Formats: sequence, C-alpha cells, structure tokens
Amino acid sequence: MLLNQTEQEVRAIIGQSADKLRQKQVGDRVTYVINRNINFTNICEQHCNFCAFRRDEGEDGAFWLTRHQIIEKATDAVEKKATEICMQGGLNPQAKLQGKSLNYYQELVTTIKQEFPQLHLHAFSPQEIQFIAREDNLSYGDVIIALRDSGLDSMPGTAAEVLDNKVRRVICPEKINTETWLEIISLAHSLGVPTTSTMLCGHIENSRQQINHLMQLKQLQKIAIENDYPAKITEFILLPFVGQDAPKSLRNRVGRDQPILEDTLLLTAVSRLFLGELIPNHQPSWVKIGLHGAKEALKWGCNDIGGTLMEEHITTMAGATGGTYMAVETLREAIKSLGRSYQQRNTLYELL
Repeated sequence: MLLNQTEQEVRAIIGQSADKLRQKQVGDRVTYVINRNINFTNICEQHCNFCAFRRDEGEDGAFWLTRHQIIEKATDAVEKKATEICMQGGLNPQAKLQGKSLNYYQELVTTIKQEFPQLHLHAFSPQEIQFIAREDNLSYGDVIIALRDSGLDSMPGTAAEVLDNKVRRVICPEKINTETWLEIISLAHSLGVPTTSTMLCGHIENSRQQINHLMQLKQLQKIAIENDYPAKITEFILLPFVGQDAPKSLRNRVGRDQPILEDTLLLTAVSRLFLGELIPNHQPSWVKIGLHGAKEALKWGCNDIGGTLMEEHITTMAGATGGTYMAVETLREAIKSLGRSYQQRNTLYELL
C-alpha cells in the first residue's frame, strides 16, 4: 500500500509518474528559448514582503532605464540571436510624467518593436495592467488592447504569487487580489494575448493552497478552450522563494535563505500530474534553483529548460545563486547530459 511506504519512496513514485506523463504528453525533447530580460525600473510604489528588488525614487540602487539604454540591451539580444524580449518593472508613479501611464508603457513597447519588429515582446504582468488602468482611469481591456495594438505579443503570468487572498495579505498586501489576477489573465486570452502562468512557492503557503492555485490555473485554461479564445496559457513555471536578501519580515518567518530542492521537485511533479494536458509545457527556474536543480526538474515533469535571460535582477537581488545568464551551449550541454535531445523554440512553443 502506498500509505505504508516511506515519504522518500512516495516522492520517488510521484516523480516517476510525472516523468512518464511528460514523456507521453510532449515526448523526450527538451526545448529552450533565446531571450533577454529587461527590468526597466526598480522604483516601485509597493512593498511586497518577498521583494529585494524594489527601491524608492532617489534611494541608493534605484534605476529607471532610458530609451537609449533599452535599445542597447535589445540590440545586444539581437546580436546574440534572441527571439524574445521579456520586459517587466516596478510600479513607478513617475510613469505619468508623460501625460498618462499608458503613454509611457506604450513607448516601452514601440521603442523595441520599431527597431526590432522580429522580436517577440513578452511584457507586463497583470499587476502592471492594473496599475496602468488605475492611474489612467481606464478599463483593463482598454489597457490590454492599447498595448497589444502597439506591439505587445504576450504577457507573463507573474504577480500570481499564490492565488489565495489569505496568503497574499501577508506576502504582498498591496498587490492585486486573486480575483483581479484571474480576471486580467482571462481577459488577455479573450483579446488574443497569450500568457504564461507561475506560482511563488516555498514560503508560508501550505499544500492545500498550492493545489488550489493549480486548480484555478486549470480552470482559467478550461475557460479559454471552452470559449474558443484566440489565446491561452502557454506554460507553467514554478518559482521557489529565495529569502537570502528578501525583507526580514518574511525571511525570518520562512526560516531559510534558499529553496529546498526536494520540495520544489515534488511540487514540480505534482503540477505536471495535476495540470495534465491542459498546460503541457512546464519550465523550472534555473535562476532560483541553479542549473543542477533545473536538470533535476527535467526528470520530474518539466519539458523546457527556460531561456538564456542574459540579465536578471529581481531574483538575483533576493540572493539567488543560479546566476543571471545562461549561454545556449550551456543549456544544450545540460540537456544532452540527461540523454535527451534539445530544440530551440520561440515564446509560443513553436519549434525553430
């Protein structure tokens, strides 16, 4: 009987089951994307308890990239054969200096797309959509449509943290609630903007709240499919909490600085088993658990190793040890060491 076996044996069975399901659903090939991350500002009005990235205006370490700096970073990405720019930043109230916050965000989009129309622009979480809508007194739909028509190709499903308002009131009390996050993601799908999905795990949430989070993602995808929306969730990414340089209030409560790899792998496997064919692409975060951890995750249900990133501030400033850049050859060698084949993809999981 399963209940009479040791916890280690049970974990191994779950991992093996997830690996077999991964093989059945998407095969043995591991995909990767060549992308560049651009954090355009760390000035933010919010004070999330897990965030070591945000700064106040004028504070040491605060930054706000200029148009020229963004173009420089995008140019570097193109020279390294990137197909995607991932762009997110703090909620900077000064965005209204140009008249409306939406004007500033649209300029971020057009700055890149006019110079490099071939790049897929993956940008702006539901929290950023809500921020623009609130600042300019617009509907969420108006904001998404304006950004989409300016050249936005897809949205990251970040700011989800854990989709449980009890947890959110502790770790991110100023952020949007669960219902608003779900509303904005579903609206994006209905307007033809694909999204990813994420979970920030390994802090104060319990297993029931983790499963409920996955349940709500599953329901989102069902809604998109059943209503024949032009877009849906493209992938699921587990983001284990890194507390080394995070604010003391949450770090002390969690009681450790780095993720527990064994727990991350177990939840990786559970996520594959739970989400099934509705969200078939699963990706680990090598920034948070290192390349070794990401390789292990490929044995526990993941079929994608993520992107090159080239630059990453949010997790690194929290004390993550995985690094900020992963060369294509490094990703390929990691995949080959598992006896698996590799294939470059684009943001929407179309093979290149």
